[in-house]
Amino acid sequence: MPELAVDASKFAGMSEEQARTFPRRKVVGVEISEAEAKAMPKMISTDAHVMEPEELWTELTPRLQEQLPKVPFRNSPPGATDPHLRLRDQDTDGVAAEILFPNYGMALFAVEDVETQQESFKLYNDWVHDFCQADPKRLYASPLVSCYDIKAGIKEMHRGLDMGLKGAMIWQVPDPKLPFTSEHYEPLWAACNEAKQPVICHILTGHSYIKTGQKGGIQGLKDATNSKTNDSANTLFDFIFSGAFDRYPDLRLLLAESEIGWLPFMLQQWDYYFERFRQSRPMPIKRRPSEIFHEHVYGTFLEDYVGTRFFPWWGENNCMWSNDYPHFNMTFPHSRQVVEYHLNGLSEEKRRKLTRDNAIKLFDLKM
Repeated sequence: MPELAVDASKFAGMSEEQARTFPRRKVVGVEISEAEAKAMPKMISTDAHVMEPEELWTELTPRLQEQLPKVPFRNSPPGATDPHLRLRDQDTDGVAAEILFPNYGMALFAVEDVETQQESFKLYNDWVHDFCQADPKRLYASPLVSCYDIKAGIKEMHRGLDMGLKGAMIWQVPDPKLPFTSEHYEPLWAACNEAKQPVICHILTGHSYIKTGQKGGIQGLKDATNSKTNDSANTLFDFIFSGAFDRYPDLRLLLAESEIGWLPFMLQQWDYYFERFRQSRPMPIKRRPSEIFHEHVYGTFLEDYVGTRFFPWWGENNCMWSNDYPHFNMTFPHSRQVVEYHLNGLSEEKRRKLTRDNAIKLFDLKM
């Protein structure tokens, strides 16, 4: 399998000095000609990020600024903060549009001071709306929604939707006092159901292991694999087994950047134990978990060769490609080569679903 080096000079607006210090990595992809790359249909990434300017948070009062988490800013390509350069990078990488999530804003989901989180989210939502105005048909963002005060969160979600933002991004790992199985979230689920907007849970948001910072050694590796996947599985379990999707038939959930290879196995296990114990243990759901999943839940994949091997028989309507630009894991500028490696052999219809059509349907994109 050929490895393709990330060439930092391909980023629009990248200086030679920054390119020299940009993190080096390689992606696994199929070698294709320039003509073949240009002939491929342009794709939609359902997990990409922006880099908020540091000065954005200075608009908070001094007290609120003191509550902000200390997160180091990484060396990011200029297109992470400049939407016009971002569009040029999309062109380079064969991308028609992206669903944008925050960078620093992800850490804000772990903030316990309610006012700080709410006011920070408002600042971000205004800023990312302006970012997307460079091309509203290629740059789509989700409003950040604080879940401590659900009524206030719903109000902010609707404010974001009125600005043209998509969905409702909430924490993936809730405050332990506010589990997803509680009635606390019912008004939010009802609001998303009525608006037909998906709830979005991105990895590393909320009260997860990352809240106290990344650990070193093998414990850090264990967190980055086992703990991260366990967070995603627990969130999905709580959504399904709480009966939320049965109470709100138009409610949808997107698990962003969680990869997908673990999903068929977990659904298989949940189906087995659901059938085994449903007669002896009262449950809020009457349908098999896998049936609920296929109707209501979406996941994103980046470089998950195990997960993409299932596509001939599973997941074509529930999974969506992502590039994770501008993070270290991004597939830029070789996204088409990586997609070809993962989706080779699938029909054109399935490829379009996975790289474009599912995203258009979920977010009601006007391409």
